Parts: sequence; structure tokens; C-alpha cells
Amino acid sequence: MADAYQVASAFLAAIDDDWRRHIDAIGPCLHQPHAARDPYESLVRAIAYQQLHAKAGDAIVGRLLALFGSASFPRPEQIVATDFDRLRSCGFSANKIATIQGIAQASLDGVVPDYATALAMDDEALIERLIALRGVGRWTVEMLLIYSLERPDILPADDFGVRDGYRRLKGLEVQPTRKQMIEIGLAWSPYRTVASWYLWRVPGR
Repeated sequence: MADAYQVASAFLAAIDDDWRRHIDAIGPCLHQPHAARDPYESLVRAIAYQQLHAKAGDAIVGRLLALFGSASFPRPEQIVATDFDRLRSCGFSANKIATIQGIAQASLDGVVPDYATALAMDDEALIERLIALRGVGRWTVEMLLIYSLERPDILPADDFGVRDGYRRLKGLEVQPTRKQMIEIGLAWSPYRTVASWYLWRVPGR
């Protein structure tokens, strides 16, 4: 995988001087996916981290694991059977509780596919299937595609860090819109996942 990242970094560095300087400053891509983590777990984890700093998300997931006294992630049937107050004690909001229990039920119902099925699905087909679930937006599924399924060409165009990273990279006054970001990102294909990784690391100005 490191070789693939080197190829991607070289491709992006050749786009223009801004990309070259940034990649030289950051160094090799150290993207760390969680291969083979099943979609149910990836979605619940993504919901836990939504609109929170990583440290806060880590704490919530840690409390969720502790709730079941196991190092392994709770299974869908456990989440469905857990009452509101116990999940609330982990730090989940009421909306997030409804969402993660809905994801767990959808997993039991076969709507959320297992890892092998998801791996074989087209990106857009998987996105369309999963955004039908309450509280699951495109960004959440894109995190699943990037971190669990290791898709190499995903650009989360709604992501604040991606859009603001590009704004800072190019010295723009305002962030590109989602539509503009999609258009701009076409030039980074087939390595948009690595491009996103680098944009998340553009220094603040």
C-alpha cells in the first residue's frame, strides 16, 4: 500500500507548485485505513465522531466498549437491546442514539451489508443504499469507503477540513462550494483519497 501512496503523492505533486510544496512539507502519505472493519461498525464509529474533535469521539467509543466489558465492538443486537440512558451515559446525543440503533437494526435486517458484500458494491450504489438510513449522510458513508473499504478515489466534498484545506492551499478568501470542490477534485482522480488526506493536513493561516 505504501507504494500506491507514493505513486499517488507523486501524481498530486505534479499538479502544480502549491501541491508540490505542500507534499514536500508533509512528507509521505501515512493514511491508515481499518481494513475489513465491517460497515455496521464503521458507520456507528463515524456517527460517534460526527461534529466532534477526534479526542471527544475516542472517549465516546471508549465508553461504548466499556459498557459491554469487551475490547471487541458491540454487535448490532447488543446496541438494539441497550436502553437510551445507558447509551446516553457514553456521551451520545439523543439524535445519535436514534441513528446508531437504526444502523444496528438495519444491519440485522440486511440493509447494511456485510464486509464482503460492501466490498463488491459500486461506491455510489453503497452510498445510495446507506443514506436512506436516518441520520446517515453522504459524508458518513464516504468515511466508510475511505477507512474500511480502502477505496482510493473518494473525495468527501462536503467535508469542512477538505474544503478549508484547499482554501488555505490556494490562498483563497472563501472555501469552494461542494459543487466547486467536486469539479476541482476531478483533476486528482484516481487518487482523491490521498488528496483528501493531504488537504486535511494543510497548515492553518
